[in-house]
Amino acid sequence: MAPSGSDTPGPDRTGRPLVVGLTGGIGSGKSTVADFFQALDVPVIDADAIAHALVDPGQPALAEIVAAFGESCIDASGRLDRAWLRERVFSDSTRRHRLEAILHPKIRMEIRELIKGVAGPYCVVVIPLLLETEQQDLVDRVLVVDCTQDHQLDRASARDGRTRGEILAIMAIQAPRESRLAIADDIIRNNGSLDELRLQVLLQHERYLEIATRGTA
Repeated sequence: MAPSGSDTPGPDRTGRPLVVGLTGGIGSGKSTVADFFQALDVPVIDADAIAHALVDPGQPALAEIVAAFGESCIDASGRLDRAWLRERVFSDSTRRHRLEAILHPKIRMEIRELIKGVAGPYCVVVIPLLLETEQQDLVDRVLVVDCTQDHQLDRASARDGRTRGEILAIMAIQAPRESRLAIADDIIRNNGSLDELRLQVLLQHERYLEIATRGTA
């Protein structure tokens, strides 16, 4: 990661694209920002999508989770019962760390492999818990999607149907807003309209193209 606010590329990128780590708190608008980048033909790698694929039936990670948490974490169709597991690991840090120890190394490995296959000048890697899981070493720049707490509560409630209390509980175990902003190389403010958000993505896109080109010169 480059120093905050700098246009200087981070680690040596010889033979690989600039890697932008996209992160933000619950309800900040990470998925919408990622979609806007994808609409600009930017390769987007989603850590959550990788995590979902890793626990498909027959995958080694699913077997490890069953060994750690018992057969009750499998539903009638043979798939991971995410609601059952989430309920048991959310408020239990020991169980949560056990689950992370199974999934995170595999997610990191897959992200690295996918980056190797990127043909463009830069890619975006969406890692919601980038700071919490200390995965800044995977990326060259950190892009934080930021908004007010009220916007987070409204969006997360509308999207997931969660209560205000449930959303606040999730926010409490995520990194504080100030900590995310402190590690940011770039910030997108998502307190306005979709058009305003799209314009910010476009401006960042043009900036990343410039940085990536300069970095490989």
